[in-house]
Amino acid sequence: MTPKFRRNAIGVAVLSLASFASMAQDQAQVQAQPADAASLREVTVTGNPLGASELIAPTTTLSGDKLLLRSQSTLGETLDNVPGVSSSYFGPNASRPIIRGQDGDRIRILQNGGGAPDASALSYDHAVPVDALVTDRIEVLRGPSALQYGGSAVGGVVNVIDNRIPSEPINGFGGRADLGYSTGNKEKNGGVVLEGGSDRFALHVDAFNRDSKDVSVPITLECSKPGSPWTARKICNSANEAHGGALGGTMFFDQGYIGASVSTYRSTYGTVAEDDVTIGMKSDRYALEGEWRPGGFISSIHAKLSHTDYRHTEFEGGTPGTTFSNMSNDLRIEARHQKIGNFEGLVGFSSETNRFAADGEEAFAPHSRTRSNALFMYEEYGTSWGRLSFGARTEQVRIRSLGYPDDPTVTRFAVGERTFNPHSAAFGALVNLAPQWQLTSNLAYTERAPKDYELLANGPHVATAAWEVGDPNLKKEKSTGLDLGAQWKSGPNTARVNAYVTRFSNYIGLTATGRNLDEEGNVAEPGATDTLAEYVYSGVRARFTGIEANGNLRLLGSEGFARMDDAGTLDLEWRGDIVRAKNLDTGEPLPRIAPLRLGATLAYANGPWGARFGFDYNAAQHRIPSVGARETDAYTLWNAAITYRMKVQRANLTWYARMDNITNKLAYSATSILTTTVYPNAPLPGRTLKVGLRVTF
Repeated sequence: MTPKFRRNAIGVAVLSLASFASMAQDQAQVQAQPADAASLREVTVTGNPLGASELIAPTTTLSGDKLLLRSQSTLGETLDNVPGVSSSYFGPNASRPIIRGQDGDRIRILQNGGGAPDASALSYDHAVPVDALVTDRIEVLRGPSALQYGGSAVGGVVNVIDNRIPSEPINGFGGRADLGYSTGNKEKNGGVVLEGGSDRFALHVDAFNRDSKDVSVPITLECSKPGSPWTARKICNSANEAHGGALGGTMFFDQGYIGASVSTYRSTYGTVAEDDVTIGMKSDRYALEGEWRPGGFISSIHAKLSHTDYRHTEFEGGTPGTTFSNMSNDLRIEARHQKIGNFEGLVGFSSETNRFAADGEEAFAPHSRTRSNALFMYEEYGTSWGRLSFGARTEQVRIRSLGYPDDPTVTRFAVGERTFNPHSAAFGALVNLAPQWQLTSNLAYTERAPKDYELLANGPHVATAAWEVGDPNLKKEKSTGLDLGAQWKSGPNTARVNAYVTRFSNYIGLTATGRNLDEEGNVAEPGATDTLAEYVYSGVRARFTGIEANGNLRLLGSEGFARMDDAGTLDLEWRGDIVRAKNLDTGEPLPRIAPLRLGATLAYANGPWGARFGFDYNAAQHRIPSVGARETDAYTLWNAAITYRMKVQRANLTWYARMDNITNKLAYSATSILTTTVYPNAPLPGRTLKVGLRVTF
């Protein structure tokens, strides 16, 4: 996407805002309805492919104002502090969600329910190529029921939904535009989404741009990057530029629809771990999606096909260094059958191919090709007291190492092929005890094939400050998980709690050997400099246990403790979680696990005005392994936000201001590897004020 196109795309948003402002002199009406009322109705599909509103699996959905007021430049930070979800936080530019203590390839990131592979699971410094500016909603599925998306979803699923291929007719024209500015990193961002159509056709266009400088923090840090101050209260090399967009369309017919989209994402950002290293990343995705409703026993057949071309280059100063690429194809077909008595469900087939390559001095994994095919089924049985569910999946995964074709003299990588046949199954139940109470349970057995780098890695990985070594003889990762939940709802008052345990008989992770290696991969002499600690991928027995809870309590207004006419509503939103992860072979805790977290927010609404004030508390984390981790102190981050909504003719305007880390607290993330490898150079961001405007029409 050229700079000219970016300027024109964001210019559309600016011109739209200017035209809406000019309409204010003609008519301005205050209204209290949500600013995203013009958007399509929400249907949570990740947790239940049959579309039930009451979900057996623990699922969280963020959209509208909820997503707007918590959105950050990365997916991990946007979802951080959702109960059960933390962030890998490799600085402000790269972070992946961690769900119930599990990260990497145990968390499946989807785009509109289909695969969108990148290289973010390979290394903490690799960003996820999505942006909240053009995202309609994000669904987070936790626990055992995620198995329908494969062994790589044993920890959970994050589904980013952007409606780039509309699945429902759009009568007329609409969209939204966003503008924002943040003080902490001097970020300027803008995005526009436009949609229109008729009963037969629908078109979607979106574009975004984000430009930020180094992030302010409450401590003075050194920086050796050319052109930057030697010391400053900023995270060195944390600037970021990102832009992208998409074009999609759908044709509807009497028995279904077929649509296509093309999207692009570009980003240039500092890696934080090294003062002079930046990453130039691009991701292009082409997708087809369709549904046919033939009638009869098969009520619908839904298919998704996508091709993703991902590549990024790591620059040392201005010199290109290591290049990573991932070419992938993803196919998913689901056939849903009509009810058979009280049974309804679907069967499906998925296929994914990935061609991975890393070239350069820091290529710690070989070229490889991975092919996986899977058959799966999901069935539900309705009863007078609730529902039962059953899911099963069988896969075949082939991983072939292609060595290092660009330089045959590089012989440290194993060459060959491994084939795995993972099998998984899950059971679930939802029980309606009373109109206000529900109980849920989920039990799953999951197998995951090792990833290519877990089998084949053998090289320096600066992002983790390690020389990583794979094990070509690794076996499948196997786990059994149990989740028990209870939910209560009475008007605006809600409460939900889930307790879980997941036990792995072969948990694949990086384990320190205690040795240091030189730049050639040989054991270094004692006292040698410029060495890397050796870490080996190995399977251990492990156990994850935890509790997560959240709810809402109406304090003022209808159905609240106090009732006052025209006083608006005041709610207390509360949340908390805790997870314990243990290596059962050594008895030590697993690394980078979030501590006890508690949070609460007072949310006030009165007509067009809204206000929020709350905190997020993270306890100290002393439960760490003896090697390769650092303890973190407890901290509390305070935050506040204010919104004002108005209607200008057919447009809804939402003005907002949000302040994060009000007290400018110095804090370090227990789930970030940077807290160990580059301490103290990567604290969490300091005080930040963000102001913005969203227009929907």
